[in-house]
Amino acid sequence: MISRIPTTCRAVLASTAPLARLSARRWLSTPATSSSSPDNSPSPIKAYASTSNDPYLNLSIEHHLLQNSPPDSAVLFLYKNRPSIIIGRNQNPWLEVNLALLNATSRTLNGNGNGNDNITSLPETGLNAPVDIVRRRSGGGTVFHDEGNVNWTVICPSSIFTRDKHAEMVVRALRSNGIARARVNERHDVVLDQGQERKQASDLPDPNDTHATPYQTPTPQALKVSGSAYKLTRARALHHGTCLLSSPNLNVIPHYLHSPAKGFITAKGVESVSSPVGNILLENERFEDAVRREFAEMYGEPEGGVVEVGESWAEVEGVRKGVEELRVSFFFFLCVLLTASFVNIFLTLLTSLSNGHISKLPSSRSTPTRTPLISTFLSSSSQPVSASSPNATSSSLPQHHLSAKI
Repeated sequence: MISRIPTTCRAVLASTAPLARLSARRWLSTPATSSSSPDNSPSPIKAYASTSNDPYLNLSIEHHLLQNSPPDSAVLFLYKNRPSIIIGRNQNPWLEVNLALLNATSRTLNGNGNGNDNITSLPETGLNAPVDIVRRRSGGGTVFHDEGNVNWTVICPSSIFTRDKHAEMVVRALRSNGIARARVNERHDVVLDQGQERKQASDLPDPNDTHATPYQTPTPQALKVSGSAYKLTRARALHHGTCLLSSPNLNVIPHYLHSPAKGFITAKGVESVSSPVGNILLENERFEDAVRREFAEMYGEPEGGVVEVGESWAEVEGVRKGVEELRVSFFFFLCVLLTASFVNIFLTLLTSLSNGHISKLPSSRSTPTRTPLISTFLSSSSQPVSASSPNATSSSLPQHHLSAKI
């Protein structure tokens, strides 16, 4: 059963917002000892699904649930975002993202002021909307979200949390849909093994072992389909990941997640680990249903079924503040300053000046002469890629081997 929270016009939204706040407050303020189960399993059990594709809102709802759910509860939250780049809390965006390509996408799609406001896509990306960049509150690497990815989140007591527990839940959900190649690797990610299936009984692993498959071979390398990130507090643990199901943007993800400025910055943050990725080719709804079943098998049936949340939750005070925080550019650039040393940038610039790469300041009529460093930041080093490009790679498995960070 799915309970729906109405999201209609502004007037209706304003009238339903107090109800959303009241409903959330009643559940989230439930005393931890009022519903403890005899076997000490988490209680209450809740499941949510977002009807919004706004990354700012979904990440803020997720954080609000972590902060306000009872200490002994277990929460499942499923959502999809529009095309967006989500970086970890300890990462430097100058090293993780091709900001020139991101800026070009946004500028072209929003109109360039030259009468070309009807442009609906870029040949370099094929995307028909600007790509957001958001810093999440958990660690981990940089990921690319779109409607072909289902993001899953489990919040539970920290006392029962392990780094493999919910990745194994996702593997069981995939295997229940016939994805026998799925397993958890040593980095706690979900991957799809490649190669031929082993037939000898002595070589076959336990079918219930979520860390091995009959296809596991040293080469070719397994394809990563779901990474993991965590946020741990004294009483609560949040584990979330994004599962590549049918992303139409696999061909352009590496271009967005390759920074041409990487050689010019000494980073203090955590860099992503590049991995070959691929689509599972499974419908979103089937994956979501399977994850819900495995979550219920692990923790128990959610109280009240699956609750749909959406735009009305933007009126919940904690969620609203979270959205505002993620949207404030100062927060973004403050994180940049905290995670990167820009001394190398200025040293390189001074070196270029002293070597005569910039002989004089450009006049308004002349074409500016850029140092290699400045050109790196202002221009994309990626070659244009389109669906019809001879270098474009099919997203079907197992042939697809794109290197990207996830």
